[in-house]
Amino acid sequence: MALLGTPLIAGIAVAAAALAGKYSIQAWQAFKARPPTARMQKFYEGGFQPKMTRREASLILGVRESTPPDKVREAHRKVMVANHPDAGGSHYLASKINEAKDVLLGKSKSGSDSAF
Repeated sequence: MALLGTPLIAGIAVAAAALAGKYSIQAWQAFKARPPTARMQKFYEGGFQPKMTRREASLILGVRESTPPDKVREAHRKVMVANHPDAGGSHYLASKINEAKDVLLGKSKSGSDSAF
């Protein structure tokens, strides 16, 4: 009787492995097909200072104060795309984002650069 049960158990094990493989493949394909979601980043939530500092500018753009200019421009582009007035963003925020880029790139003038 033991010899007859061995092929039956082996068949059940093969069928279980095949089903597990099938569902694993389906789950992986569903995972890959889902829309990409942005990783949640902590954005600057504070109010604005009368004269923007390098620290405030780096918080707005989400970079360090010592970030190279090309990385500052890249961060500016990403934040501006998310807050551009043509895409439903605020003109005030867009001006502050531009001011932050100018401060970090050393292009700021005396006083506040904000149009507001």
